[in-house]
Amino acid sequence: MAGQSQVLGSGEQSLLIRRAKPGDGEVCGKICYEAFSSLANHHNFPLDFPSSDVATGLLSMLFAHPGFFCVVAEQDGKILGSNCLDERSPIAGVGPLTVDPAVQNRQAGRQLMQAVMTRAAERKFAGIRLVQAAYHNRSLSLYAKLGFVVREPLSCMQGPAMQKTLPGYRVRPAQTADVAACNELCLRVHGHDRGGELEDGIRQGTAVVVESRGRLTGYASSVAFFGHAVGETNEDVEALIAAAAAFAGPGILVPTRNAGLFRWCLENGLRVVQQMTLMTVGLYNEPAGAYLPSVLF
Repeated sequence: MAGQSQVLGSGEQSLLIRRAKPGDGEVCGKICYEAFSSLANHHNFPLDFPSSDVATGLLSMLFAHPGFFCVVAEQDGKILGSNCLDERSPIAGVGPLTVDPAVQNRQAGRQLMQAVMTRAAERKFAGIRLVQAAYHNRSLSLYAKLGFVVREPLSCMQGPAMQKTLPGYRVRPAQTADVAACNELCLRVHGHDRGGELEDGIRQGTAVVVESRGRLTGYASSVAFFGHAVGETNEDVEALIAAAAAFAGPGILVPTRNAGLFRWCLENGLRVVQQMTLMTVGLYNEPAGAYLPSVLF
């Protein structure tokens, strides 16, 4: 369906799935905020977005970004929801998938998911990944039915910035000259690189690297909810977290099975905000190092 529209269903239930346009950002941002807020409030969890304006800004940016394929669902000319596919790396990331709370459970979410999965297949991505809120049983069930496999429980963690340097580790802003070494490190740890995201982080001024043992040993596109980090060891990722000025968004995502890193975060003042789940389709290698996923993966 790349670049084209699809009509799915029939009669009053027919949905038009089409490519998102930058002008859709305001309507979709409001739906995104209301969808996430209603879900979080129902389960008594903190909001993912502090305001409708923040959600609108995010989706408007994604809809205009050449590295994202975004779609909307329409019924009778009214937008019901949206979804995005991050195409910046060899592995595609999904989200945010949002549907108007008034029409949830009416197949719109499934069809928005199928649209981006079809796109990923057409573009021959090695795999597709996403992160879902563990308290949202409905989305967990939908993704499992679509073929996604649970890979990692994640703890979203937030707290005061430590703003300190760990002995033997130097954290500095990432530069374009660092991309090759960062990609090689990510390839060793994950079996693929995330160079497109890293390059965006460098342009935005959020990317950092850590140097130790005489070489580059870790990096982060951003130490934040929407950023990812990779390190040779837990200590490399700890150095990146320790040096961060803040943890933007709801918090950083720490693989809960990494007991050492999880415990270190707790001992250094971070608290668990919520549990989330990394799910995948296609290529997946058990990480051979330390990492923090982004909310996309």
